[in-house]
Amino acid sequence: MGKHGAAHIVWDWNGTLFHDNAAIIGATNAAFAELGLEPITLERYRALYCVPVPKFYERLIGRLPTDDEWEVMDETFHRYYAQHRATCGLTAGVPTLLAEWASAGRSQSILSMYVHDELVPLVRGFGIEPHFLRVDGRTGPSGGSKAEHMVRHVGALGGVVEPARVVVIGDAADDAVAALHVGAQAVLYTGGSHSRASLEGVGVPVVDSLEEAVEEAERLAA
Repeated sequence: MGKHGAAHIVWDWNGTLFHDNAAIIGATNAAFAELGLEPITLERYRALYCVPVPKFYERLIGRLPTDDEWEVMDETFHRYYAQHRATCGLTAGVPTLLAEWASAGRSQSILSMYVHDELVPLVRGFGIEPHFLRVDGRTGPSGGSKAEHMVRHVGALGGVVEPARVVVIGDAADDAVAALHVGAQAVLYTGGSHSRASLEGVGVPVVDSLEEAVEEAERLAA
């Protein structure tokens, strides 16, 4: 699987392959409750979400959280999310999309900001791990940018694909920024953490389904 010069998709996980919006908003509101903040709706979350995450909190509460507040909110978020992710599943159609892409002789991988040691067994549990050349999660502290992780991810793919043939599919503006950072292309999906309006300002194709995202990836990498 994976030919030099053929298209390669780098998939985002949370909000893209993994439909976890309910767990994300629940975990965010649990973190807010620790500071006595009012809960937010999914619509408001999707309109304001950005990375690094402390900047997102600044948009919501009017200031950056203190180091102590960030530590409490971050721990609460991840504890709640770990409890509630079991109620979430793959985005509709994902198993078929992954299998068809692989059967066509094209390669794919996952790069996520979700902690690596949690991500790998989660992907494995859905039975889709064999479709990917690599599954890379975050190994450092939370709250950073995806760009530096993308550099390592694409570098680890070695000579399998050229960056110009890589298309990142994700649900956040940061996915496109990370792609451009390594000379790759990106397609953004509206079903996750960002609203269409916030994604359209990035300057890359924006689609409403992962089927459309794959079609666009084929076109971009042609």
